[in-house]
Order: sequence, then structure tokens, then C-alpha cells
Amino acid sequence: MAKEIILTGDRPTGKLHVGHYIGSLKKRVSMQNSGKYDSYIMIADQQALTDNARDPEKIKNSLIQVALDYLAVGLDPKKSTIFVQSQIPALAELNLYYLNLVTVSRLERNPTVKAEIQQKHFERSIPAGFFTYPVSQAADITAFKANLVPVGDDQEPMLEQTREIVRTFNSIYGEVLVEPQGVFAPKGSGRLPGLDGNAKMSKSLNNAIYLSDDADTLRKKVMSMYTDPNHIHVEDPGKVEGNMVFTYLDIFDKDKDKVAELKEQYRAGGLGDVKIKRYLNEVLEAELGPIRARREEFAKDIPAVYAMLKEGSEKANEVANKTLEEVRRAIGVNYFDNI
Repeated sequence: MAKEIILTGDRPTGKLHVGHYIGSLKKRVSMQNSGKYDSYIMIADQQALTDNARDPEKIKNSLIQVALDYLAVGLDPKKSTIFVQSQIPALAELNLYYLNLVTVSRLERNPTVKAEIQQKHFERSIPAGFFTYPVSQAADITAFKANLVPVGDDQEPMLEQTREIVRTFNSIYGEVLVEPQGVFAPKGSGRLPGLDGNAKMSKSLNNAIYLSDDADTLRKKVMSMYTDPNHIHVEDPGKVEGNMVFTYLDIFDKDKDKVAELKEQYRAGGLGDVKIKRYLNEVLEAELGPIRARREEFAKDIPAVYAMLKEGSEKANEVANKTLEEVRRAIGVNYFDNI
């Protein structure tokens, strides 16, 4: 039986944090190790440049950090193809062909693009590359004929746009491209909130725990976490809902009975914030410490990490070129094939 094909990845705009780890990285490692899938994992540097074109050093510096994070969590280049988007020329050519199949009005209606334009305060000064990046994503996905794309719920409109492009292309030129489906986190799992209680964990908000944080930095961040502002004294009853310490314990602590017991004590009064934060720090250190140690080992040989990315990109290039050949043949721009 042929394996299903997965494409997923990240924009290299900074180091990856525990939100990425819980939201996607752990699932990628699990799917990789199951042996049921061919996994293509892309560091999307070209997509990152769509809104960071004036700061290319940020992308260059972040690329190796993301690669180190990948290796540290257990993504294995022997089991997954880890590659760099800009090193696959076929993606740009596919993007050009697909742009002819999408209207400006359709791109304007994409709710994910609309939301991100608003978040980034572009107003009407929208970089054209950013505006059309759903088409670029379609090129990325279809180049590898991925039928599964692990994404967050907010990316479903992007996948739907890819499916529309696939259907349009296939209806005009013949059945060449594969229509992808999303792989989503279980309903209600949501995304990991920031340390300050903000729904979004991000570098710009300074509310993230990074996979690369050392033990002392981790401890300081945990001790600064938002709890219940009305829980002033140890004997005061406290609220668990909206308390980031318990939110993180629910996610990271495997001893659910212990967490339930701590919640009961906190609600009744008699459990201080310092004590519960120290316990959370122990839980997080047990999870993140081995990841940090592996990351430090990989960081000792950066040339080897670049070599891994080069090898993965060469492998990905071969696959994408085969799809491009099929696309060019279907469209009819393979004029010199028989000369």
C-alpha cells in the first residue's frame, strides 16, 4: 500500500516555542515515526520574505534556528525530508502558472489573508507577494502531491483555496494535481496561550517559552506566569480558570490525578502561587530538558545541519521537478521535449 504524503512546515522568523511544539511538532514526530507517511517538512523562507523582505538577515539567521529546533524535537532527516523552500525552483514556476487561475477578488475574500493583513496593519500597502501567498502555498503542497496537510483551524481557508486551484487546473488541463485535506488538532484543544494569558504566544509579545531557553530562563519565565490576580495570600481561595499555571499543567503534566488534586487545593485555599509554579517548572523541565540537550549537541556542528538541509532540498527538488514536468506537459509549454 502506498504511503500517504504529508507536507508541513514553518516560516523562519524566529526560534520555535512550546506553542509550536504542542500545536504541531509533537504530532509531526509521531506521524513520522509511525512509518505510514512520506513526510516533507519545509522551512518556508520565501513565504517569510513576503512580509520581511527588508530584513533578510532575520530570515537567514532564523533558518538555522528552526532547523535546530526540528532536530531537537525528534524530526529525523532519515525518516522525513527536511528542506528549504527557496532551494526548490519548481515551486516558483508552479506558483506563476497557478496565479493565472486565481482572481484578485478571490484572494481578497480569503479570511486568513484578510485577518493577517489586519494584524500586520498593512492597510492598502500590502506586499504583492504576501497578498498572493495562498497561491504559493498551493504550489508547495501540490509539488509534492501531498494529500495531507497538518495545519491549525485558521489555515482551512488556505487549504480550500489550494483545492480550488487543483480542481480548476485539473478541469482545464487534465488530472495531474492531487487535492489535499487538512489534518487538524482535536476540537477544543486550541492553541497554547502566552505566559501572560494572551491567547497568542509570540516573540513580539514577549510571552513565549522557546525550545532553546536554558533552565534558568525557563524557571524565570514560569515564575512570571499569570495566575489569579485575586489570589494574594496562600490561604486565599484561587481561580483555576484562566490561570496559566494550571492551563500549562493540563497540557504538560501526564499525572492528571495530581493536577486535579492541586486544582482542588488551590480553589479551597492553602496552595501558594510560588509552590505551584515551582511544580510546573519541574514538569516543563522534564519535558523540555532533553530537547534542549539534543539541540545543544546539534548546535555544535552547524555545517552538518546545513549539509542536512542541502541533502533534503536536493531530494525535494527531484520530486518537485517531476510534478513540474507533468504540469508543463499538461499546459503545453514543453515545446522542445522532442527535439
